[in-house]
Amino acid sequence: MSRFIRLIVMMAVLTLVAAACSSDDSSSETTAAPATETTVAAATETTVAAATETTAAAATETTVATGDPVTIQIFYPVAVDAPIASIMDGYATDFQQKYPNITVEPVFSGGYGDVKTAIQTTVEGGGEPPALALMLAADIYDLANSGLIMPLDEFIAASPNAGAMVADYFPAFLANSQYADQVWGIPFQRSDVLMYINKDRFAEAGLEAPTSWDELGTAAAALTVENGDQTQWGIQWPSGWPYWTFQPLAIGAGQNIIGDSDTTVVFDNPDVISAVQFYIDLSEKYKATAPGVQGVWPTAPTDFASGLTSIIVHSSGSLPGILEQADFEVGVMPLPGSEPGTFATVVGGGNLYIMDAVPQEQKDAAWLFIEFLSEVERTADFSVQTGYVAARQSAYDTETMQAYIAETPQAGDARDALEYAGAEFSVQNLGEVRDIFHDYLQRAFNGEMSAADAMAAAQTESDTALEPFK
Repeated sequence: MSRFIRLIVMMAVLTLVAAACSSDDSSSETTAAPATETTVAAATETTVAAATETTAAAATETTVATGDPVTIQIFYPVAVDAPIASIMDGYATDFQQKYPNITVEPVFSGGYGDVKTAIQTTVEGGGEPPALALMLAADIYDLANSGLIMPLDEFIAASPNAGAMVADYFPAFLANSQYADQVWGIPFQRSDVLMYINKDRFAEAGLEAPTSWDELGTAAAALTVENGDQTQWGIQWPSGWPYWTFQPLAIGAGQNIIGDSDTTVVFDNPDVISAVQFYIDLSEKYKATAPGVQGVWPTAPTDFASGLTSIIVHSSGSLPGILEQADFEVGVMPLPGSEPGTFATVVGGGNLYIMDAVPQEQKDAAWLFIEFLSEVERTADFSVQTGYVAARQSAYDTETMQAYIAETPQAGDARDALEYAGAEFSVQNLGEVRDIFHDYLQRAFNGEMSAADAMAAAQTESDTALEPFK
């Protein structure tokens, strides 16, 4: 059993022990599911460790909350279709009411890459980074290898609620939060790739929601309208930053673009090549979308909501904005796979990371803020306000989330799509390997190379870039 799983098992038992012994449990966390693997030795070890770990957690919290004032910054991206800044400012205010000695200063940047660059620039210039940041989950290897972030296992082991919290995350989100048997990030602002369809137009055209590539191409072609020199395409599929929206195609063909290790990519597999070709076929064969690379990520949700296209591929994080603007029934679903009745998606979004170069009191305060943000009710509230998929499974049992899904069933569909989720593209030396893949994928989309030749070249160059990390 890996060290990570042992940790979760140990903390699940600890949570049950603590709940039984306490008559004043003010935690909003749900009870952990029964441990899947326990032994007498493990139970004994947990019982002996329980008092020490709970005392350590309480001591840390008390010291930070009642000691000298501590100020921490959290760097946070806001280039999304949701009022992130006001939401996070509200959470910081609520946190400071609970911990008056801790001041949280949110610092907002454009996108995930802007946050990462700002922190790297600060550290390289000899400055002190923020204590906490939300950065891409896919960047975990680069962030850990560079020494920017710290593992969180000691905090998890010392907290009476963290074991249950970690075990409660959707497995697809937790998968890219750990590295080398350690937890480095806590899932928070997480999403998946969805296909949005204009259900009114589908009904008018006598079409059902597609369940295969061919059905998708046929439906998108039927919904394409020629207006003189202008074409209203049936589908918009953004590919300006292509790996994320392409991955469901590869997964749906039967082969994700990453392998079983953090130094393996699978670009030249026949199934991946067929996925590249299908994207090209949507234009060349079905005449259902614009040819070449589509740099429409910022505009696709508005185009869809205003009726300029009938299908888009986009983030679940765009759901609230689309529902607010659209005057038709919006459907959301995972992407159909190559064969009838198969579906696929891929997870994305950001994790909360603690920076390694800050003083210990800032690390302690940052962890308390992570636990605060990760409480079940707050996880549900964040999902309702932003459209991001709630990272914790028990959030969907709250009255807040159940009321929201009753009113907005598409939010439940976005969660259900996780059943078909594959792992997001994340490997060692991600920046270079991702650039290689993007370059050749877009060459294929633009007709500069065949799908097979482009993927063969991407495989060769990526293998070279990954060799030093093997």
